[in-house]
Amino acid sequence: MKAIKLTGHERPLTQVKFNKEGDLLFSCSKDSSASVWYSLNGERLGTLDGHTGTIWSIDVDRFTKYCVTGSADYSIKLWDVSTGQSIATWKSPVPVKRVEFSPCGNFFLAILDNVMKNPGSINIYEIERDSTTHEMTKVSEEPIHKITTHEGLDAATVAGWSTEGKYIIAGHKDGKVSKYDVTNNYEYVDSIDLHEKSISDMQFSPDLTYFITSSRDTSSFLVDVSTLQVLKKYETDCPLNTAVITPLKEFIILGGGQEAKDVTTTGANEGKFEARFYHKIFEEEIGRVQGHFGPLNTVAVSPQGTSYASGGEDGFIRLHHFEKSYFDFKYDVEKAAEAKEHMQEAN
Repeated sequence: MKAIKLTGHERPLTQVKFNKEGDLLFSCSKDSSASVWYSLNGERLGTLDGHTGTIWSIDVDRFTKYCVTGSADYSIKLWDVSTGQSIATWKSPVPVKRVEFSPCGNFFLAILDNVMKNPGSINIYEIERDSTTHEMTKVSEEPIHKITTHEGLDAATVAGWSTEGKYIIAGHKDGKVSKYDVTNNYEYVDSIDLHEKSISDMQFSPDLTYFITSSRDTSSFLVDVSTLQVLKKYETDCPLNTAVITPLKEFIILGGGQEAKDVTTTGANEGKFEARFYHKIFEEEIGRVQGHFGPLNTVAVSPQGTSYASGGEDGFIRLHHFEKSYFDFKYDVEKAAEAKEHMQEAN
């Protein structure tokens, strides 16, 4: 797979996200500016300028009308995608580590860090829209709800919404995963011990019924939303910063690597700065993609399952469009099952 190298950020990438149609890629970094790119050719459409510190997180709504960013400058901003203008700003007492729109696009969550005597929380904001045009008509000036850190848990690092926005799932600094019922006033439901170290990323399946986690403890888990039961475990030999589930194919992609200060040689191989592909069902590594000269901080796959992007500590985004060999890859057992199915259809 030949990569398209996107250069526009001056500092390490913190998150990359595709829109629902997969034609746009959104990125943010530690340089206080977010960017929007055409995913087909990597051309930069524009920048979102207004933050004064690291932008830790970015997300775009299902209509590609608005995107939201959370920053270390103690603020959350809502942007008009078509103009690149900031249309709303919320102040925070602490840095904002993660933001994500609900599936319907009428709400978004923001994770507030647990620093400066702040216990940490997941704040929920509402966006009222015109039912026909989906244009924003009003935003809540204050959070409509705050999910405070539950007893027995450390502060949240990542969070996301399940199918139809029924649950919020959060990953925590102590490696635990917790679940909250949105339909029951965001009531705490349950939590499980999952990782030995802080959870660095959490991304959901296309149907939002299960999710994948990553951690600096070198492991990744696939977990069911309804039961919080572990479905699969993927083990690597390096700290992980990011994990994503691919549509179309039964694969997952993991990214990470040793921190730059821990790498004693200049070779990218020694630092393990590759995107690692695993078979989702068989839990086996099936390939790696090199190219970054530092740890992979974030990976995203287009909703159509035809391309993926990785953002690195080196300040570059590498955009890959999957080739035929990617879609043709199958285990022997998968080939045998398909052949048996074809024979049954023929009979």
